Amino acid sequence: MLVAGCSSSGADSTSEDRVSVVATTNVVGDLVRQVGGDAVALTTLMGPGIDPHQYNASEGDVQRMAGADMVVYNGLHLEGKMVDLFPEMDRRGISTTALAEASVPDSLRIGSTEYASAYDPHVWFDVSLWRRAALHLGDALADLDPDHATAYRERAADYAARLDSLDTYAREQIATIPETQRVLVTSHDAFRYLGAAYDIEVRGLQGISTDSEAGTADVQALAGFIAERQIPTIFAETSVSERGLQAVQEAVRSRGFEVQLGNALYGDALGDAGTPTGTYIGAVRHNIDTIVEGLTDSDSAAPTTARR
Repeated sequence: MLVAGCSSSGADSTSEDRVSVVATTNVVGDLVRQVGGDAVALTTLMGPGIDPHQYNASEGDVQRMAGADMVVYNGLHLEGKMVDLFPEMDRRGISTTALAEASVPDSLRIGSTEYASAYDPHVWFDVSLWRRAALHLGDALADLDPDHATAYRERAADYAARLDSLDTYAREQIATIPETQRVLVTSHDAFRYLGAAYDIEVRGLQGISTDSEAGTADVQALAGFIAERQIPTIFAETSVSERGLQAVQEAVRSRGFEVQLGNALYGDALGDAGTPTGTYIGAVRHNIDTIVEGLTDSDSAAPTTARR
């Protein structure tokens, strides 16, 4: 599959005089777009609703990476089934950068409860860490394309300032949730960086990777926790089936408590391009607003159905 060449399929912009960059997820792709601007011809492999933990690269994906000037990915095994491809690109002389691994030092990473000597890869849920990734990407693009170095670094700095504002917004909004209700329950354990950064307890039905499936014991344990704490709302994710949380909802009901299934959060993927949630900033604001609404809604204990 490792065939040299480049395909324009899936490209967001193409031009021979631009730096060709392939991004794995659309979270990563959005950052490349913000920092690279018009100097970059961007191809993003995974679109809305795609689970990067389960994603297998196609032959076309490999060809696009092999024909790029740079491949940008999250790292920390987020793209678990692609990990052997990135060193191969390095050997072929293609510049690669793993945003989470390169920009977030070990001291700021959250360890994995599932895999020894591994880390939770979902660093972008702490906006201050994604700010680090933006500045790192600006430097990486500047090194690759010195003719536009100043522009890359200026765009990275401007975007970092916008992320500072987003970080403040998230902190202030989460703080409005009553402390006893400040518990975020989601489909999988992707939000621990958000919890650590913004002081909210988090629980996931599945582990940090959706490769690990939840069993009956997991459903029952989480249902008992929700009923005991009387958590009003639990949240599915756009890139993960909500069937598991529906089972949790039924198990909670059997304990005499009603928990609602709130609007879906953007976890491992952003929304559709051209919509507010198709950007990182828009998706984070959606998540924060959705969490605050779901956990402070006075009518949240009433029976409800899943909303989208």
